[in-house]
Amino acid sequence: MTVQARPAARTGPARTGRAGPGLAGTGALSRLAFRRDRIMLPAWVYLITVLVTTTAYALKKLYPTAAARAQLVVAGGGNPALRFLYGRLNGSSIGALTVWRYGVWAAIFGALMTIFIVVRHTRGDEEAGRLELVGSAAVGRQAPLTAALLTAVTANVAIAALLCATLPATGLPVSGSVAFALAIGASGLAFTGIAAVAAQLASGARGARGICFGVLGAAFMLRAIGDSAGAGGPSWLTWTSPLGWVELTQPFDGPRWWVLALPCAVLAGGVGAAYALSARRDLGAGLLPDRPGPPSASGLLRGPLSLAFRLQRGVLAGWAAGVAFIFAASGAAAKGIGSLLGGSAALRQEFTRLGGQAAITNAYLAALMLLAGLGAAGYATSAILRLRTEETSGLAEPLLATAVGRIRWGLSHLAVAVVGAAVLLAMAGLAAGLGYGLRIGSPGPQAARMIGAAMAQLPASLVIAGVALALVGLLPGACVAAAWTVLGLVVFVDLFGVVLKLSHWLLDISPFTHVPKLPGGTVSATPLLWLCLAALAFSAVGLAGLRRRDIG
Repeated sequence: MTVQARPAARTGPARTGRAGPGLAGTGALSRLAFRRDRIMLPAWVYLITVLVTTTAYALKKLYPTAAARAQLVVAGGGNPALRFLYGRLNGSSIGALTVWRYGVWAAIFGALMTIFIVVRHTRGDEEAGRLELVGSAAVGRQAPLTAALLTAVTANVAIAALLCATLPATGLPVSGSVAFALAIGASGLAFTGIAAVAAQLASGARGARGICFGVLGAAFMLRAIGDSAGAGGPSWLTWTSPLGWVELTQPFDGPRWWVLALPCAVLAGGVGAAYALSARRDLGAGLLPDRPGPPSASGLLRGPLSLAFRLQRGVLAGWAAGVAFIFAASGAAAKGIGSLLGGSAALRQEFTRLGGQAAITNAYLAALMLLAGLGAAGYATSAILRLRTEETSGLAEPLLATAVGRIRWGLSHLAVAVVGAAVLLAMAGLAAGLGYGLRIGSPGPQAARMIGAAMAQLPASLVIAGVALALVGLLPGACVAAAWTVLGLVVFVDLFGVVLKLSHWLLDISPFTHVPKLPGGTVSATPLLWLCLAALAFSAVGLAGLRRRDIG
């Protein structure tokens, strides 16, 4: 008698995610991605939506008459530096001015949001080893990429939907508002495809973000060169940039709806290429070859200070390049700022308030230096919070297990923050001074004057860094959110405090309120000294807390 073996009964799906369907588990990973980004995503969407909507409302109040808007169009359209920064002016309506003022920059912010989302949930998780753990369950090979794409697409759709609802509330035409909102959302979708491809090419999250930032920088330069080119120049370069497609849609001057197909085509091509590349490469590896490191460490890596600098040098270089570029163009625009603001008495008064003196050019330059100080404070905050990143990732314990103490470890990152903030401020002053000086024929004196004006912001920036260090030492679990909240409140007070008629007690909370308004203002050493002492006090409290508390 022949006995046939019976097949084993199946009690559930096989736990071989890579052998299963390619999209298995996409829903669960998407929900996880939204949960992880539950704070970041609303913040980005809110920032971009409010930025565009409030700009439309403000322009309506600042330029209420057609004559005032026509003067702005003549001044702004004839200034190559402003076209380089903001783009071309297509019309004199409030909607056209809104597109000119923040269309390109809203698209840049949307692209940055998209890059961070896609890279974080693909290459970032893969580099950290999370995708290998997730992939051991019933999760398909393409599920993580799909979840990341769904998250990024949803965020850009949310921005477009909110702008469609809020822009008409400011009095802008509905059709133009819809075209403008779709153009901003579609630009973000284009960079969704670009980021998806970059995540497959690079072997690490930093490399993927570097590729994306390189593409974003090239897109800005192509658009800027095309927009600022004069008659007979290469104005066609604007058509080669996803950022240029926002203004080329002409939302409030006869919308070109067909232009929206261009970013959608980039999204489709990028997503298709990303899926194809993802199926070909090994988990944890990129398609671009890794550059081998040196066989032995440099003699400069003998202490925590050099290690901290090496860890943060790429970020500092990126900040420095961005600051040099933006402030050079902004400084070049100072020559025609008087005619640009001539049609709006309210805007002239606001720049004078920010600058602290009646001379409109000095007021504009002083307002630029305030923005440089706030930017330096943002960099210093991120540099200090690297301490917490090293701690939560488990990289601090091996370092502290050696002869390196906690105080020395904390001081190394504090030194990088201080030096980095000083470098960024000097770069901002030099760039703005050269940009303005070359336009008026005296680059040397203007550069020296603006470097001094920028460095006056350093003590206030260091106070913010000291607060961040105190939070790391005393409230490690909440230090990241608290530090960025403090910086956000300072930015709000400095930019909108007087407009909202806040009391002087609230205005004095910001350290930048006590900084001399340079160039053109009077210099007093007393407030700068008190700011330096406050920065030292906060830093000492943070180092003391870091020394006493548990690590991790």
